[in-house]
Amino acid sequence: MADKGTQVKMEEINAADAQPVTILRFAGDITSASQAAVLGTYQGLAETTRRILIDFSKVEYLNSSGIALVIQMMIAANKKGQVIQSFGLTPHFQKVFTMVGITRYSKLHADEATALGAFTA
Repeated sequence: MADKGTQVKMEEINAADAQPVTILRFAGDITSASQAAVLGTYQGLAETTRRILIDFSKVEYLNSSGIALVIQMMIAANKKGQVIQSFGLTPHFQKVFTMVGITRYSKLHADEATALGAFTA
């Protein structure tokens, strides 16, 4: 399988309660080569960031090294008191994320609207 690299697009929007949410939209592959895209992007977020929405809907391939990077990012966010919601995972990866304990750091949602709504629920 050819590595498609990891692209990440960052957006700032407001949730229904008018509080800011930073969206990280990942695309391509998330593997061991994705450290700069995953952790580097996270580390570049403003110190004031409190809510992070992660969009996995355009991720084509995710391996165990990529999952480890996602876990590192989520643990760091948890230590800073940030709240993460995630969506766009295939049913297979929802099961994998649940098995490896990612759901301790982020709730997994079916779509963007549901994930955004979870910030104000």
